[in-house]
Amino acid sequence: MVLRFPLRRSASFTLECRTLFETPDPTILTMEANVLVMGAENVGKSALTVRFLTQRFIGEYGDLESIYSRSLDVEGRKILFHIWDFPSSHGQADQDSTEEKRIQWADGFILVYSICDRASFHVLPTKVQFIKVAKEGQSPEKVPIVIVGNKRDLGHHRAVSIEEGRLLALTLNCDFYEVSAAEASHGALMVFQGLAQHFWQARLPPRRGIGIRGIVKSMSAVFARKRTDSF
Repeated sequence: MVLRFPLRRSASFTLECRTLFETPDPTILTMEANVLVMGAENVGKSALTVRFLTQRFIGEYGDLESIYSRSLDVEGRKILFHIWDFPSSHGQADQDSTEEKRIQWADGFILVYSICDRASFHVLPTKVQFIKVAKEGQSPEKVPIVIVGNKRDLGHHRAVSIEEGRLLALTLNCDFYEVSAAEASHGALMVFQGLAQHFWQARLPPRRGIGIRGIVKSMSAVFARKRTDSF
């Protein structure tokens, strides 16, 4: 199942809803989890997300903010991911306000950097710290955070070694993958399968009424301050 809610980054926005329904199998154990995809500009956050959703690669994306949903079967169990993909923030005020609301919404996080862009790698420790502070005290379980080095196909432009990526993830107590969203869908699938394992181990509480109304309510709460500040 795929739900897409595109939002243009502006004070006044129009919400479009496109849904594709599938009939759930009552014999399969199911759960839901909210995932936030984060990272610097042009690292391939949307490309990784769309690879997982559709197995297709799209090279260019507009300045859109979207929540997508897709179910994934892992070892006889089904998990429904709600994935929030948003453009990079350019100001500290935006990061401290709207990004914190997104973090509170999420159950797990995918932090993407480009192996060709060392600056995108250096911002990750700050983002991990921001997540852990925002989620501290909410649960005794470890917050699932996955660090993903993207653009592996551009190894001739590599600025961050795979060893550095692994060491940073180990230091920050995060999972690590290095993938190429441009070349294949296998890497994106591995990332979400890894998250699914964490969620099943944590046994997230069941979500009621998440549906369209719940997702729209979550997104509207994040953007409420932007609309207010624009007047």
